[in-house]
This record gives sequence, C-alpha cells and structure tokens, in this order.
Amino acid sequence: MSSVHLKYLSAYPAHVLSQVERLIADGRLADHLLRRYPDAHDVRTDKALYGYVQDLKDDYLRNAEPVSKVAYDSKIGIVQHALGLHTAISRVQGGRLKAKHEIRIGTVFRDAPPAFLRMIAVHELAHLKEKDHDKAFYKLCCWMEPDYHQIEFDVRLYLTQLDLDGRRLWG
Repeated sequence: MSSVHLKYLSAYPAHVLSQVERLIADGRLADHLLRRYPDAHDVRTDKALYGYVQDLKDDYLRNAEPVSKVAYDSKIGIVQHALGLHTAISRVQGGRLKAKHEIRIGTVFRDAPPAFLRMIAVHELAHLKEKDHDKAFYKLCCWMEPDYHQIEFDVRLYLTQLDLDGRRLWG
C-alpha cells in the first residue's frame, strides 16, 4: 500500500495502518464508515451552522469571546490539510484592540455524519481558548466531545476513502 493513500493517517502506529490497509485492500473502508455512521446531519445552511456552533459554544465556552461568523467554505479543501479554520481579525476600536472571530468549515462536511461536524466544530471552538495544538487544547476538545480522538481518526479514514475513489458516502 502506498503511503500516499495513508497521508492523513501517517502519525498513527504501524499496527493501525496495517488494519486500514487491510480494509482498503478488501474494499471495505466505505462499508466500515457507513456501518459506524449510517446517517448524515441536517445542518445544511450557513445560518443553521452558525446556530449549531453557537449552541455548542453556549454549552461549553460561555465566557469565551463571541464568534461573529460561522459558514461552510468551499475554498477550504483537503489540499490545504484543513477541515475548518478559526480566524481572528483584529481591529482598533476606540483605544482598544478588538478581535472578530470567524469559523469556517469545509463544504465536504455539509453532507457528513453528525459526529464529524461536531468534532470539527469542537476543534475550531477550542481555538477560542487555546491557540496551539497542545495538551491543553486536546483536553478541552475531549471535554466538549469525549470521543474526540476516535472521531478524528474516523474523519481521517473518510478523507482517505475520498482520496481513493472520490465518492462521498453521505448525501
């Protein structure tokens, strides 16, 4: 199996990669994902996505800075190695510096399982409190989504499946 096919999984141990390679060789990767995640979420519009992310923020990060915009973004692609983006645009307002936070999620996840959308939203929201991908960042992600690491792995499997045959499984 070429390592090109497993570029999203390169940080995982060899025994995990061999299991993935076996799923791919047997043509069972898509079936594995569909069995674990049979349905797509119903958050289709930018307005619904903003409400979804805002509800998560209200539940877990009530005291964090506000998010001014949340949207699906077709420019975020697998090519950029990003699933979503959190940006803070700073501007001077009076004598103070204000940050305007935006979250963008790749349109590939408009038709995805609810767990995938939640994991990406949680990841981007965690950047409101923790800028770096360090221990504190992942601890916050796991507090908001206890299965964060498993879902992230499954998202990486899905990206691998998309690379292999380009077929979206949901939608």
